[in-house]
Amino acid sequence: MAEARATEANRPVVGVLWMLATGLCFVGVTALVKHVGGRIPAAESAFLRYFLGLVFLAPMLRPLIAARLDGRALMLFSARGVVHTFGVILWFYAMAHIPMAEVTALNFMNPVYVTIGAALIFGERLAARRLLAILAAVAGGLLILRPGFRAIEPGHVAMIGTAMLFAASYLIAGRMAGLVKPVVVVAMLSITVTIGLAPFALANWVTPTLAELGWLFGVAAFATAGHYTMTLAFAAAPMAVTQPVTFLQLVWSVLIGAVFFGEPADHWVILGGAVIIGAVSFIAWREAVLRRRVTPAVVATKV
Repeated sequence: MAEARATEANRPVVGVLWMLATGLCFVGVTALVKHVGGRIPAAESAFLRYFLGLVFLAPMLRPLIAARLDGRALMLFSARGVVHTFGVILWFYAMAHIPMAEVTALNFMNPVYVTIGAALIFGERLAARRLLAILAAVAGGLLILRPGFRAIEPGHVAMIGTAMLFAASYLIAGRMAGLVKPVVVVAMLSITVTIGLAPFALANWVTPTLAELGWLFGVAAFATAGHYTMTLAFAAAPMAVTQPVTFLQLVWSVLIGAVFFGEPADHWVILGGAVIIGAVSFIAWREAVLRRRVTPAVVATKV
């Protein structure tokens, strides 16, 4: 029985294929948000994405009702909802103001911030090799931004803030892992973020067209599908195997940005993204060797 489970959880080709599907789903999220554009304010677009996506929570209602959350769990869920709410707003803002490829590449930094946060907040030990990997990832981020050689736009700052806030959200989720089932964590995130986004959306409401509502429902569908296929990928193969595949998200973002949105390919962004993915993959491999899980996959904290 144990051998059967090990074989089931070590199917690298299946894991890679599911991760390819995951990457396509999340690039679809990015492309649709980019297509909707900046006519609708970022907070409202984010709210509509989450509000429309509540329909996908139907299968989760039974375990959510049965969870019987205590005060500590509710406090953690609320804190995560607040952090994630601001992260989502910043992500939607960044999508409207900087190229798709730069949004994708800068989001690769999220697992690095998680690793740093786990060390600073929870006392996780950072060995020399992991520190070098973190420094390499920071160098990759600098290659993307190139401060001093070009202007740093507000969208870049928003994307850096997004990655940091999503890292904080992941760290809070890690504290909740032993309290409730994973399906409850997912459902409560959707509910709390929808509530958190509502006042920001209503403060500057722009009536969306039916087409815009359709595109944002597509965002919710792609995001939900992406999280599901990502779960299947992790169940089929170790993260050290599936992590490098996420680099293809940057390739697809560059292609879609160039073909559909007229965004020129930036070789520095591609190089910086490759450096970050290499560093994150090394960290994931080291954690697999040490049999512990701190760093999330690059795709684990999307909207």
